[in-house]
Amino acid sequence: MSVITELNLPELPSGGSGKISYRMTISYDGTDYYGWQLQKREVTVAGVLAARFKKVFGREITIVGASRTDAGVHALGQVASFSSDLAIEPERLRSAWNGRLPRDITIRNLVVDASFYALRSVRHKVYWYHIMPQRPLPFFARYALWYRFPFNEQKFHDALQRFVGTHDFRSYCTGDDQVSTIRTVTSIHVEYVAAYGAHRVVVQGPGFLRYMIRRMVGAALHVATHDLPVDEITRVLQLCDPYHALPTAPAHGLLLRKVLYAPCASRTE
Repeated sequence: MSVITELNLPELPSGGSGKISYRMTISYDGTDYYGWQLQKREVTVAGVLAARFKKVFGREITIVGASRTDAGVHALGQVASFSSDLAIEPERLRSAWNGRLPRDITIRNLVVDASFYALRSVRHKVYWYHIMPQRPLPFFARYALWYRFPFNEQKFHDALQRFVGTHDFRSYCTGDDQVSTIRTVTSIHVEYVAAYGAHRVVVQGPGFLRYMIRRMVGAALHVATHDLPVDEITRVLQLCDPYHALPTAPAHGLLLRKVLYAPCASRTE
């Protein structure tokens, strides 16, 4: 008996095109994963998704994500695309696939979209970084940085604004994994979420480098906590040297909130 028959999933005709293109939105707790991107020797979110798809449906797929979140980083609205010769009604496919996924990965939405490719026409990515000045409840501890030191909130905001615009961010990334480290940060703002007792840093831009947001947040917190001028952020930025003393914020406070696409492309949250 085939897996499809066993699960009582009717196959739909592919219309002679060979493969069907799908778009999906995924949420995951990144604590136990070595990031999103498939790797041979590490457990990753994309790797688990592909492996469970093969286990359920007997087909291999390649999943392309809109953002390569790092190890320990979470996502509420990761967007991905894949193609398969298995033509199943999308909601039935999503239900069966979700049924075999670990509880820290959930496919929120899955549709057929022949024109969609996750890396094409991305307009903005929105990330959240959560900071809690008080010890968080165990339910939130995985998703926010417990920052035990008092810091100047206005200075923190002002320091973050130094990153807005188009700059060479070599000083605020790993520094060795990109040909070009010039990126644009469209906006950054900080809001207080009373329900969680957390400061939420909202960062928006078309794309980011590895560790970039974490290094920006860590540097701004350090300046806001210590007797350092806000100009220190700009000084380090202009060095174009990743080997400096400003710290990197931990991965677990970072979350990919959503990916926004140009109006001509398929859109999802």
